[in-house]
Amino acid sequence: MQQPTVISGDLVAESLDLFRQRAPLVHCMTNDVVQTFTANVLLALNASPAMVIDSEEAAQFSALADALLINVGTLTGERALAMRAAVDAANQAAKPWTLDPVAVGGLKLRSEFCQQLLTLHPAAIRGNASEIIALAQQAGSGRGVDSLHESGAALQAAQQLAQRSGAIVAVTGETDYVTDGDRLLAVNGGAKLMTRVVGTGCALSAVVAGFAALPGDRLLHVASACRVMACAGERATRQASGPGSFVAGFLDELWMLNAEALI
Repeated sequence: MQQPTVISGDLVAESLDLFRQRAPLVHCMTNDVVQTFTANVLLALNASPAMVIDSEEAAQFSALADALLINVGTLTGERALAMRAAVDAANQAAKPWTLDPVAVGGLKLRSEFCQQLLTLHPAAIRGNASEIIALAQQAGSGRGVDSLHESGAALQAAQQLAQRSGAIVAVTGETDYVTDGDRLLAVNGGAKLMTRVVGTGCALSAVVAGFAALPGDRLLHVASACRVMACAGERATRQASGPGSFVAGFLDELWMLNAEALI
């Protein structure tokens, strides 16, 4: 297996600048636990979040938005129908959509639904190592939203999944890995406090969805989304006394993040 290339801060800064200029409208069909935090993260990066979940409205809106996120964290049968309608409409309008396969592998409804979605051409997939391994239908699963594997253990699964689906696949963990099935990028950084706050991974998926809508090299843009979040987490940790102050600091760091910090 090829050695990953660490993405440069210059490229991340260019991608972030383009993201802020474009201010994408991101349609987040995400789980109930993280909606407010996800919206705040997107707003801090100068994007526009929207959470439209009704089946008819979701289909209409996904065709209007710049990007769509499908997060199966609190999936129900009714919500699955709405998500499928939104994906179909996004595809018809040539709008990119991103899949976050939360806790896939251990539960039947979400596992079968995510396998169906893989045939509908996601632009990007973002998950932890256990989720990516399970989605690639290799042995193993996680413990709910927690990964039982290090991110490096999912590299082969991620590359196979990217080749099979055509998506950019991001495996997040202590080091993030992003692949298109051929090229492989590594994203260093992050902070342990990010794992003690609900929603940082789900919010990252929304950011990935927005970055995946940018023109240019989608692999670089998705890796840049991962580095933007990791860098903000690193910087927020320096001033935080715990998870509560970390959240406020994290949003502030996203708002203030610049090329100097990324480089």
